[in-house]
Amino acid sequence: MKGQVLIAVVALLLASAAVPAAYLQFAVDVNGHTTPLRWKSPSVRWFATNSGVQNVSAGAMQGAVARAFDTWQNVPTAAISFSFAGFTGATPFDEDGISVIGFEDEPDLERVLGATSFVIDDVTGEIVEADIFFNAAFQWSTADAGQPGRFDLQSVATHEIGHLLGLAHSALGETELRPSGGRRVLASSAVMFPISFGAGNIADRILQPDDVAGVSDLYPDDDFARRTGSITGRVLLNGRPVLGAHVMAFHLESGEFVSGFTLNDAGEFQIAGLRPGAHIIRVEPLDDADVDSFFDLGSIEINFRPAFYSRVVAVPAGGSAPRVDVTVGPK
Repeated sequence: MKGQVLIAVVALLLASAAVPAAYLQFAVDVNGHTTPLRWKSPSVRWFATNSGVQNVSAGAMQGAVARAFDTWQNVPTAAISFSFAGFTGATPFDEDGISVIGFEDEPDLERVLGATSFVIDDVTGEIVEADIFFNAAFQWSTADAGQPGRFDLQSVATHEIGHLLGLAHSALGETELRPSGGRRVLASSAVMFPISFGAGNIADRILQPDDVAGVSDLYPDDDFARRTGSITGRVLLNGRPVLGAHVMAFHLESGEFVSGFTLNDAGEFQIAGLRPGAHIIRVEPLDDADVDSFFDLGSIEINFRPAFYSRVVAVPAGGSAPRVDVTVGPK
């Protein structure tokens, strides 16, 4: 049997008794067990719709999406590839056995640039089809350097392809509230941050270390486990575990950020795919987007102050650092 799950900007995860992995990954319940949502085959075929929008032809759209796929395929520690299968008259979100990417006019979704849906095998939890739509209600561009007043299609496609692969949202970003509503991105350290940069910006064409670690964890090549390390631990507030704390690992030499969350009742986290070496660990509440843009887990704790772990953590290649427990204080 197969069931369709629409994912726009909400990361749907299931709590697990095991220590959850770094980044957010979509998950499904298969026979009472939580399993990451991923493709069975390391080679994914996709189709492009045969219609474009103002300023972006079907061919230009396909080219921008192909470049976005190449960005993920070129991650050196991930074993995943993509092939363009041709143009089609089918539309995204039809349950038709093929993965279709294209434009759809959705003016009621006034803050949604794009969305990804899955058809999954609910016996195995594997992805058998994934569609992406870009909202034709917005102005789009495929210009090499971007275009003022138009959203960069390649950047948004790169984000949505992260979803297509099974990644949910990263919290590595800073925003501010707009007077007219919503948030404006000030800085971001992950393509999978849930809020897009403004029109004309092309920064999200380039993957960040958090994105690379996430896709490599889902589709590791033979060297991933040997070349990288991990950090495990838990977060406590007034002696009790914290659910939904954002935990960041900062590599002192490279300046790379990779992050994870505490996603079980024990307040535990695991951040994998880290560059070996010295890291600083910081814990913070989610405060740069709606909590339900990340979780469907119930009571997420946000009423605590950010805190640093008291020591620098040495991460070994091919192994895990000693357990890290961070105590945070109430706001």
